[in-house]
Amino acid sequence: MNQEYYVIGADFGTDSVRSVIINAGNGREIAASVFYYPRWKQQRYCNASRHQYRQHPADYLEGIETSIKDCIRQAGADIASRIKAISVDTTGSTPVAVDATGTPLCYIPGLEENPNALFVLWKDHTSTAEAEAINRHAEKYDINYLQFVGGIYSSEWFWAKLLHILREDEAIRKHIYSFVEHCDWIPFVLTGGKDASQLKRGVCSAGHKALYAAEFGGLPPDHFFSELDPLLKGFTERLFTRTYTTAEAAGTISAEWATRLGLPADVQIGIGAFDCHMGAVGGQIEPYYLSKVMGTSTCDILVAPQADMKDKLVKGICGQVDGSVIPGMIGLEAGQSAFGDAYAWFRNLLSWPLQFITDETQREAISQQLIAKLSEAAAALPLTENDELALDWLNGRRTPDANQLVQGAFTGLHLGTDAPRMFKALVEATCFGAKAITDRFIEEGIPVKGLIALGGVARKSPYVMQTMADVMNMPIRVHSSEQTCAAGAAMFAATVAGLYPAVEDAMQAMGQGFDIEYKPIRKNVAYYKKKFKRYKKLGAFAAK
Repeated sequence: MNQEYYVIGADFGTDSVRSVIINAGNGREIAASVFYYPRWKQQRYCNASRHQYRQHPADYLEGIETSIKDCIRQAGADIASRIKAISVDTTGSTPVAVDATGTPLCYIPGLEENPNALFVLWKDHTSTAEAEAINRHAEKYDINYLQFVGGIYSSEWFWAKLLHILREDEAIRKHIYSFVEHCDWIPFVLTGGKDASQLKRGVCSAGHKALYAAEFGGLPPDHFFSELDPLLKGFTERLFTRTYTTAEAAGTISAEWATRLGLPADVQIGIGAFDCHMGAVGGQIEPYYLSKVMGTSTCDILVAPQADMKDKLVKGICGQVDGSVIPGMIGLEAGQSAFGDAYAWFRNLLSWPLQFITDETQREAISQQLIAKLSEAAAALPLTENDELALDWLNGRRTPDANQLVQGAFTGLHLGTDAPRMFKALVEATCFGAKAITDRFIEEGIPVKGLIALGGVARKSPYVMQTMADVMNMPIRVHSSEQTCAAGAAMFAATVAGLYPAVEDAMQAMGQGFDIEYKPIRKNVAYYKKKFKRYKKLGAFAAK
């Protein structure tokens, strides 16, 4: 490049939005800022006992404005004037009910505090009955409309969530025009969208969660949904007939948002995608290398050349979609509903007595040290045949074979079982869950040549990562970037801006490489091979 240009990547996670300004020529991070969602932090609109998790759009809008403006303050006016594009990634499936203008229904008077008028977060499992109904209903048709989402529809996904809020809430039925994924709504807002019928949908969200496929001519026909429940009649007409890849632009930033953010009027806004998909690109994914974005949950992404896939359909995963990760390749997604969340649950369980410590600083300090201390103690334990065993399904099972009704479990507990031993069993269980995913790909004829780890757990938890390498019996490369999802979004932004002809070129120029590698320890591999068999037997028993 004759002149240095810059791009912005924004990563909307479960707890916060992270924005970065990145040099489009070499991938160097110029500025970064994190905004924690204030309403979510208070767990407003959530009910964990009902598996209800909702987020307010104001958290997202305040987050992107605050974090980008903070990045611009750090970078300075000169760099801000040379920003060419913004791309975003979000959690998913995290959709929201909107009116005809594309405005979330929580902004309608009388619906401000209605959880059904908010974004239904990815880990919301209130729609298990609706997902089960979709799966039974799909069996009636000659065309298998679930074939590209692993054959099982999940309560974490678009149609199950839409049907649930329609069935539950008359006020939503009265006001809803359409249903929109978070990753599609943010670009719509940034480009000044006012007409929901014109909202551009990414192939990532449409293909992996909403049953969109070129083989069906788009979405399944209206009668598929209206015969499931008349409440769904007409929705396909108000959704979309075409989709866009993340290498395409949603449009130019609106004058309002350019002024609010202090950006040039010609900044391009890219089509959005899910965090794990852009994170895989930020982590420099390669064909047949499984990219594991490891945070509160895990998302496992693999890409394969179109010619290799042909008629292959992988059972029990979260979809295989042409162009969902890298345009021109097939993107395959799997994952676990709870990973870091499982460790956080155990930490919170142990932390309960800390509420009686009146010194808030001391209380917080102890709580924050728990995982590190548990990891240290668990790593020092011997590996013996009768060690405690756990199931990792504390928030259901995403893959393989989605089932959000299964639950976590511990077995082999005795009076000698202490917190480090239980934590060891829990970490092993999450790694066994990861191995079950890898084994499914291999069983279905998709080779897994290696593992790439991204995200907070990958960089902060050596004990977890070494256990993963031992369980998988594969080396794991950890990407050096602290913000791989935001970095991936920035790579797509550079492509959208026309600075690179394809995202693969942006990935090569802007990628920051790997700085840690975990290799299997031979004696541990044999131990975990036997224990994995026990895990599968326990899972088969618990799922009955």
